[in-house]
Amino acid sequence: MPYRIGFVQIHRRGPLRQLAIVLGLSLLCMLTLGQHVSAQTLQIDKIADGLDEPWAIGFLPGGDVLVTERDGALLRLPAKGGAPTRVAGVPEVAATGQGGLLDVMVTRDFVQTRRIWLSYAAAVKGGAGTSAGFGYLSTDGTRLEDFRAVIAPVGHRGGRHFGARLVEALDGTVFLTTGDRGQDDLAQRLDGPEGKVLHFSAEGMPLTAAEFAGRGDVWAGLYSYGHRNIQGATLDDTGRLLTVEHGARGGDEVNAPAPGRNYGWPVISYGRNYIGTKIGEGRAKPGMEQPLHYWDPSIAPSGLMVYSGDLFPDWGGHMFTGSLNSDLISRLDPAQGYVEARIAAEETARVRDIRQAPDGSIWFLSVIEGAIYKLSPAR
Repeated sequence: MPYRIGFVQIHRRGPLRQLAIVLGLSLLCMLTLGQHVSAQTLQIDKIADGLDEPWAIGFLPGGDVLVTERDGALLRLPAKGGAPTRVAGVPEVAATGQGGLLDVMVTRDFVQTRRIWLSYAAAVKGGAGTSAGFGYLSTDGTRLEDFRAVIAPVGHRGGRHFGARLVEALDGTVFLTTGDRGQDDLAQRLDGPEGKVLHFSAEGMPLTAAEFAGRGDVWAGLYSYGHRNIQGATLDDTGRLLTVEHGARGGDEVNAPAPGRNYGWPVISYGRNYIGTKIGEGRAKPGMEQPLHYWDPSIAPSGLMVYSGDLFPDWGGHMFTGSLNSDLISRLDPAQGYVEARIAAEETARVRDIRQAPDGSIWFLSVIEGAIYKLSPAR
């Protein structure tokens, strides 16, 4: 059975639009599973606030941090404090509905290449579609140079389900997740980018999975399909791709997308339509993959990380995702059958992204607060 972390609510605010380093306060969290009770004292520090609908975080060597805002701003927060700087050279975005400037990814070879990937909603004929590309951060950190898109987005009306998480594989190739744009049937079509995981080389060339070889109706770079709206993606400690995606009314999923595989949406699902009716054909069908874990009711998961740091040794290999509808961070332990613990505090309101920082602390974005927080053991 899932279990919930009890908490002491703490709320802190800082000056608008400036980096705010505050004194740490601690949360005394009681973890309860059956008759077992243990205590974990955690500390939440506010790193920055005054952000306008922040969507993603990326850590630069040296301590600076990149943050995307959905309206199209890429901000660089200096490691030593002070006001953020807006980075120029970002592509024009369609900030409509759930679209806008979305994920940011700093490549592991950044010191050599200075390459930064972005995902975003782009305005094209017919509406807007998920796009992604990369550029090179100038040596002074003020602009993104020579940005180029790696996908021609397909336009759709409405502002739903762009997906748009970026993950760098161990070999330097790049995964991009997409959503079904609110048109369920598109996730099962192989000739479009909607409801998919797409795969690219480090230089942006599409890498279509070998399982689709010889087919003329496959979107270039197709890796897996049958996804509804993937809002979190990362690698586990073996380098395996993991994702979290939104269901409808229930049925949020954790998956490990593999090349050529079909993840079922909208044919199979553990949720129901928002009006309460059945989705598709049930919960299982031959040729369609089962999730590693699902939530019912939905938590609307967003952002995903697998912990590998030293600050929380008991959490090694655990998965963390934020919630957009329940104001919490979910922690899943794969070694224990994805048993869940929930970290909930006033700071965890509508968590959009969650990342492990270089020092092993856990950083997360609160959309409601427009803030970045750091989770660490209490001092």
